[in-house]
Amino acid sequence: MSNTSQASERINALLDDNSFVEIGALVTARATDFNMKQTETPSDGVVTGYGVIGGSLVYVYSQDASVMNGSIGEMHAKKIANLYDLAMKMGAPVIGLLDCAGLRLQEATDALNGFGEIYKKQALASGVIPQITAIFGNCGGGLALMPTLTDFTFMEESKAKLFVNAPNALDGNVITKCDTSSATFQSEEAGIVDVVADEATIFAKIRELVSLLPSNNEDDAAYEDCTDDLNRACENMEGCVGDTLIALSQISDNGRVFEVKENCAKDMVTAFIKLNGMTVGAVANRTEVYGEDGTVTEKFDAVLSPKGCDKAADFVNFCDAFEIPVLTLTNVKGFAATTCAEKKIAKAAARLTYAFANATVPKVNVVIGKAFGSAYVTMNSKAIGADMTYAWESAEIGTMEAEFAAKIMYEGQGADVIKEKAAEYKELQTSVSSAAKRGYVDSIIAPADTRKYVISAFEMLFTKREERPAKKHGTV
Repeated sequence: MSNTSQASERINALLDDNSFVEIGALVTARATDFNMKQTETPSDGVVTGYGVIGGSLVYVYSQDASVMNGSIGEMHAKKIANLYDLAMKMGAPVIGLLDCAGLRLQEATDALNGFGEIYKKQALASGVIPQITAIFGNCGGGLALMPTLTDFTFMEESKAKLFVNAPNALDGNVITKCDTSSATFQSEEAGIVDVVADEATIFAKIRELVSLLPSNNEDDAAYEDCTDDLNRACENMEGCVGDTLIALSQISDNGRVFEVKENCAKDMVTAFIKLNGMTVGAVANRTEVYGEDGTVTEKFDAVLSPKGCDKAADFVNFCDAFEIPVLTLTNVKGFAATTCAEKKIAKAAARLTYAFANATVPKVNVVIGKAFGSAYVTMNSKAIGADMTYAWESAEIGTMEAEFAAKIMYEGQGADVIKEKAAEYKELQTSVSSAAKRGYVDSIIAPADTRKYVISAFEMLFTKREERPAKKHGTV
């Protein structure tokens, strides 16, 4: 396969067979400075057009690295901007396949203006149509803003590079020391990349994601017939308190789960699942990660971390923009307590609190473990707007663990008194029945019944309408 056709081949690998229709194939660069007149620029380095994925309309652009290294010039940018205009008129997703050396130096301010035009189109499209990018080669400098202005980013595991500043341009760093442009760094540390995989897997995963999402913010067609039993009992659910990704696969239709940002902040799971054929966004605290062999590979405290909060807040904001209901599985007893976390946790937790409180989509919370203190309040509690709250029989809800509370309240009164008061406090103040008596929990349920209860709740909430105070936008 020649390099010239690679951009088109990628589009054909992504879309349904023979569905791609190219737009602007004859566009070439207008610039003539610095020997540009002698340079052929077929399609000006980007193939643009439309096609279908699973029968649904999508718009796609794919950069051609064989034409001036896929660099962005005036006409290259204009083609992408025009594609966005069409996608906005039609209410269909835009998928960008990036492989680009960056700004076309020969076109200087025209190229810079082109960057700005693309940024503007992306900003206007945000929250209106889903935007997906996949990086297969270079994506550096100002181009790095393009995937981060979109909703979901995929990155090829070995050849792709994503950076604002090249690793060697960072003080005290060289690429051999820490490759800050690698998929590993950008997915695990930066948390920008949702999925890292080989090229073929990326196309399959994008197709899967598109099938889960509505085409736009007014489309309610992200539904399919459910072939799973709506009342199916989820046996051994209580064993999934630690690894909630497994819990989500237990309750989802036919075990279908699409995790986003899986490599970043693993203490917080964000994923799309299906409940009675409807796409639901799930946010879940996690304290254990199980490997494919069934052994625990990582462990975390049941606390909110800054990265976990940011990851969840972004996900909830996306779900709210596209009318996707939100389910939370709560198991949290506080906030991360390190000097590093302290710099960011207040703001990150505030962002997550705001995201849940601000969202007007149906919201259901299931307390599956501990739910202590203001960290519990932040995790989609009834106080900040959850429509329905369930708790497993084994859950605990309160200000803090009973032993700590007793030590504070009865300081210096001896171990026996503290033990007695801890038991009393546990019964009166941290039991789920106590929370239910006060109306903070709607039902106490058996773990095995989780699927049928949340399906019933979302069915009941299907026509939910909730107004917010009139304002231009919030500022959190």
